[in-house]
Amino acid sequence: MPKCPRGAYYSRALRVLVAEDDPVQRHLIASALTAWGYTPELYQTGTDAWAAAQEDDAPNLMILDWMMPGLAGVDVCRKIRRAAPNRVVYIILLTAKQRDSNVVEGLGAGADDYIEKPFTPHELEARLRAATRIVRLQMDLELRVEELESALAKVHELENLLPICSYCKKVRSDGDYWTQVERYFSERTSVKFSHGICPTCYEEKVEPELAALEAGSINVNE
Repeated sequence: MPKCPRGAYYSRALRVLVAEDDPVQRHLIASALTAWGYTPELYQTGTDAWAAAQEDDAPNLMILDWMMPGLAGVDVCRKIRRAAPNRVVYIILLTAKQRDSNVVEGLGAGADDYIEKPFTPHELEARLRAATRIVRLQMDLELRVEELESALAKVHELENLLPICSYCKKVRSDGDYWTQVERYFSERTSVKFSHGICPTCYEEKVEPELAALEAGSINVNE
C-alpha cells in the first residue's frame, strides 16, 4: 500500500467496503453507514469484493457477508490476509452461522470480528466505531514507525560523515579534537598505514626541497 499523509489515512478509514448479496440488507447497511458519517462502497458478490480489495486505495474497513455468489466472505477474508498480511484492514463478517466451529473458522480466516444475523443497527454501529478506533491506532503506529525509520536513517547518515579540515586535512574526532587521518583510523579500526610520497607531492614538494638543498638555500641543521 502506498504511503500517504495521516489526513489521507483517516479519510480512508471512513470508507467502508460492503459486500452483501441481499439487496435489501445491502441498502439498509449503506443507509446506516451514511447516517453515521461513513462512505459505503457496495458490492454484490465476493468476487467483486475481492477485486476491489486488491486496489491500492481500498478501504481499511470491510463488512463481508459470509454467504455470497462467487467467493464467500470468509474466502475473501482469507485471500486478503494471505495477499497482504501486514496491511492495515479491519474485517467484520456477517453470518447466519451460529455454531462455534463457524466462528472459529471465520476468525481463523483473518476476520477481526463477526456479527450474527439478524442484528440491530446499534450493534453494527458499536462494532464499527470500535473497528475505526483500532484502524486509526494501527495507522498511527505505522506512521510512527515510518517516522522513526526516517529519523534513524538520518542519524546513520550523519554518523557516516567525517569532518576533515580543508587545509591541513586533519580529522575531527568525537571529543572535538583534530587529529591526523592515519591516527584517527588506527584508533578505530585495524587499518595499518605505511607512509610514502605520491608522484604529485614528489614533484611539487620534494623536488623543490631537494633542489634548494643542493643549492645550499636550506640549512639542514636548522
